[in-house]
Amino acid sequence: MHKYIVRLYRPLLLLSVTAFSFQQVSAQHYDAHQAFAPTLYTSNGNAFRSANGDPGAKYWQNQANYKLSATFDSSTHMLKGLATIDYINNSPDDLAFLWLELDQNTEKPGSLASILNPAPKKNHENSPTDALGFHFNKIQILQNGKWMDADYFVEGTRMQLRLPAPVKGNGQSLQIKIDYSFPLQKSSAGDRAGFMETPEGTIFEFGYWFPRMCVYDDIRGWNTLPFVGGGEFYFEYGDVDYQITAPSGMIAVGSGQLLNAKEVLDGKLFTQLQKAKQSDKTVVIRSKSDVQNGIATQKKSGMTTWHFTMKNTRDVAFALSSSFIWDGSKIDLPSGKNSFAQSVYPAQSIIADSGWTRATEFLKASVEDFSKRWFEYPYPEATNVAGPIGGMEFPALTFDHYSVSGKVLWMLISHEIGHSWYPMIVGSDERRVPFMDEGFNTFVDIYAQADFNKGEFAPKRDGEYAPGGGNPADEIVPVIKEVQQGPTLMTPPDWQDYKYVHPMSYFKTAFGLVLLREVILGPERFDYAFRHYTAKWAYKHPSPTDFFRTIENAAGEDLGWFWRGWFYNNWQLDQAVESVKYVNEDPKNGALITLENKEQLPMPVTILIKESNNKTHRVKLPVEIWQRGATWTFQVPSTSSLSTVTVDPEEQLPDTNRKNNTWKP
Repeated sequence: MHKYIVRLYRPLLLLSVTAFSFQQVSAQHYDAHQAFAPTLYTSNGNAFRSANGDPGAKYWQNQANYKLSATFDSSTHMLKGLATIDYINNSPDDLAFLWLELDQNTEKPGSLASILNPAPKKNHENSPTDALGFHFNKIQILQNGKWMDADYFVEGTRMQLRLPAPVKGNGQSLQIKIDYSFPLQKSSAGDRAGFMETPEGTIFEFGYWFPRMCVYDDIRGWNTLPFVGGGEFYFEYGDVDYQITAPSGMIAVGSGQLLNAKEVLDGKLFTQLQKAKQSDKTVVIRSKSDVQNGIATQKKSGMTTWHFTMKNTRDVAFALSSSFIWDGSKIDLPSGKNSFAQSVYPAQSIIADSGWTRATEFLKASVEDFSKRWFEYPYPEATNVAGPIGGMEFPALTFDHYSVSGKVLWMLISHEIGHSWYPMIVGSDERRVPFMDEGFNTFVDIYAQADFNKGEFAPKRDGEYAPGGGNPADEIVPVIKEVQQGPTLMTPPDWQDYKYVHPMSYFKTAFGLVLLREVILGPERFDYAFRHYTAKWAYKHPSPTDFFRTIENAAGEDLGWFWRGWFYNNWQLDQAVESVKYVNEDPKNGALITLENKEQLPMPVTILIKESNNKTHRVKLPVEIWQRGATWTFQVPSTSSLSTVTVDPEEQLPDTNRKNNTWKP
């Protein structure tokens, strides 16, 4: 989610490696045995999750297919839905009960969200408090060929279905039918749904709008962390077929693919839609004058039903409005296939040339870049919706704030559609491990922003930590210092003060991956490993350990020291030049340079050495120099006295004290 502007910073540079002679001693504030302890992984690989980080030979996950039909009353803001769920138990276990997620119940008084986040609600004027959240008219299950009323229990945002007979493992299925309703608020379900009024009509955005199956996996069994607001979601994959019935005159967009465009759209709009799908440039499908003239659906009164479908997805979302201007263009994918980028927005979003009239251009470029670099986009459409929600991702669809433009709009769109890769394609647990979606996504944003239109909006920066646009390596230092005894990247978001979620999950993760790519492994090894991880865990449920193991195996590097220091802890870094001496006290014989690692985080070292005769030496030493202690001495084949010795000359590393990075005689 993009409740705050995402962390921005430039990519770092890769330096070359040079070998020199060495010796080592020890120092006080660094413990090599702790940094390089051999016990990072607490369990071995197994049949479900291999030691190399890949899904194991007997990996399994359950499946949930949904057939949904919903009717929305725009006068009362009430959505009434019928969800039929086919739940397939592919686990080896017999399941005596099932758990579902009810995110709209965050609105109910007494919910855990309302207790932990007691800020006054701004949005409940439409409904009495006892009507907030999901209301269930009827819940049934079909088991052994017979429909029966379900025995269920609701606790906050969780529902337990207690079955009369277990769902057998290894492929037995169960059908669930839920007749439900809820009133849409200005901001519902932790700002994942809501509405806003415009002169041309109200924009309604629907996320978290139907009961969804919790994940049952081989790590924890049922994953039932309640929805509080910070942590997002973790759901099973499946196919979703859904129909939305809303007042005629509204335009509907949704995750997946619209199946009945020809039947529901005004003929002019349908023709323009076909043109847009074949065009490399943005084509207006529904113009501002079309909005003013009421050109939308074929039916001019009553209700219109929109039919969407999406395959192999964790979720779907949709939006409705009579105010939508609509444009789109073709997306070109590396395989030669095409997808379709589209944006809908009100007239208020048109701000000179940098407003939402460029949204589809930004969306198309982002999808093409992520597809080329990491994994090809698998969905037939990608959709932007301008509205009240600041930034929220769903599979193949994003809600972005209607008022942003220019670079901020680029950042918002690129970040939110990037979530279609992490965690929509690679289905990590957002509620428990936010760095695997927010951090990974912020990381890939860096390169997409550098690539777009020859760097039009590069480098990826913002002013949250350095209003003047400082060095990201320096900006992360106060973050790490502040959280020394606080949350780490392994801390679930709802278990910490939310002020730490963005600087840690987004910024620290992404900066750490830049270090891993640009300094520790190099782009070739890192990119291969990251692509391998993405492909192997596409449409599956990786854990942090799976990611760590995959990168190590695919890149061929033991990175336990890095995962331990950067992800499991908030260790600080301070590399220093301790001393410079000459062999036999004669500069012509070469120099002996002693480095010290003064804090607990080890890192490879790059040193720039300048001689008085204007010769320079660039040395890169591997992280292994710190395995035996906190100081390291190496010899430089210099022939004159040294004028300067500088550690980390490009200031790539998050060094807490740069004053000791440079030696001068």
